[in-house]
Amino acid sequence: MEREEYRVNPIDLKRIKNREHTVRVPGSKSITNRALLLSVLARGKSTLTGVLFSEDSRYFMECVKDLGFEVSINEPEKEVKIVGGAGKIPKEKAKLYVGSAGTAARFLTALLGISSGEYFLDASAQMRKRPMAPLLASLRELGAEINCTEEEGHFPFSLSANGVRKQEISVNIDDSSQFLSALLISSCCTNKDFTILVEGEHGMSYIGITTRMMEEFGVRALRKENNGKISYFIPGNQGYQGRDYAVEPDLSAACYFYAIAMLLGIRICVEGVRMDTLQGDIKFLKLLERMGGKIENTEKGVALRGAESGTFHGVEVDMHTFSDQTLTLAALAPFADTPTTITGIRHLRGQECDRIAAIYTELTKLGVCCEEFSDGVRIYPAENIYGGRICTYNDHRVAMSFALIGLRIPGIVIENPSCCRKTFENYFQVFEDLCLQL
Repeated sequence: MEREEYRVNPIDLKRIKNREHTVRVPGSKSITNRALLLSVLARGKSTLTGVLFSEDSRYFMECVKDLGFEVSINEPEKEVKIVGGAGKIPKEKAKLYVGSAGTAARFLTALLGISSGEYFLDASAQMRKRPMAPLLASLRELGAEINCTEEEGHFPFSLSANGVRKQEISVNIDDSSQFLSALLISSCCTNKDFTILVEGEHGMSYIGITTRMMEEFGVRALRKENNGKISYFIPGNQGYQGRDYAVEPDLSAACYFYAIAMLLGIRICVEGVRMDTLQGDIKFLKLLERMGGKIENTEKGVALRGAESGTFHGVEVDMHTFSDQTLTLAALAPFADTPTTITGIRHLRGQECDRIAAIYTELTKLGVCCEEFSDGVRIYPAENIYGGRICTYNDHRVAMSFALIGLRIPGIVIENPSCCRKTFENYFQVFEDLCLQL
């Protein structure tokens, strides 16, 4: 039975008995979804281990099966086996439903737009609001016929493609770097030299994950920069090869627990996290170090130790390269000893909810003084924070982040905690298990 709410039990900092803890988090969402698409495009079988099983990844896997690919799933062992199509899609006609999975939505749309066939794609009400127009514009330029059946530039739409008519395309990534990642991964399906011109610079750390994983599966994408303009050249006649691939732990998920270490003045180690991770959210650990935390490398994984008093400093930071942690920092900010200013996150207004507005609304509700900008927010230290009900807007990151406040403030209630199933379905169980050990 799903919980309608989650009441957070506050922790008395003076009575914490156990100050060193280890937690385990699911596999990386970003890496899981890229590995799924790369395996689909590869020649031969791939075995993925440490896979994230969440609402988003399950929608992705169902879509892959609906396209006719052979997929074997062992959820208890976190393993997926896929027989790739060497750049070809088995079914030339299909209907796909991507739910609220933004990565699946963008990745599969690009694949279908570069391939051949007739498809219909739909999504949840939440995903229907999120931007798709820049990717659809690029695919139309390549020759795909796309008919948005409701609002232009959004799901649902029909897509008809028969290869590509150009070997150079531009894409704007101000709204999402997933548009570029999607085109990069599927570009080798053209079997010819292919160039992608990039407009905007949002989320380039995620593009780094994409190109490194492409190379691990056998395809090079060469980054070029000329007069500040970035482009990628993908040489023709390359192909992905099936392989065994271990998915890293999800650093975005791990960061909530590193934030808990700061709030409670304890040491938390997250199993399997390494400083040389592919994931850009490693920058959040370095930010916590600036705020007063101490990073420790161990054999089990990276640990972070907060000051025993639970005190730390505010920061001024542009978070456009690790914006998934904006809400996490916002939850910490009222407890800092100086104001925190976050900028570079305008694109968060078009994600699962308007996350900038959510930060302002929910913190203000709790008595925290905030200022909202078009591309960010300033949060002031708060001596008196109230308890209250947190509206999560069906956004997993709102739910996971604002629960942290309840560890210091009585009366915090998280509405609709089940929205976390999008990426970390047992988050509140892991959260609660940790609290019981304190």
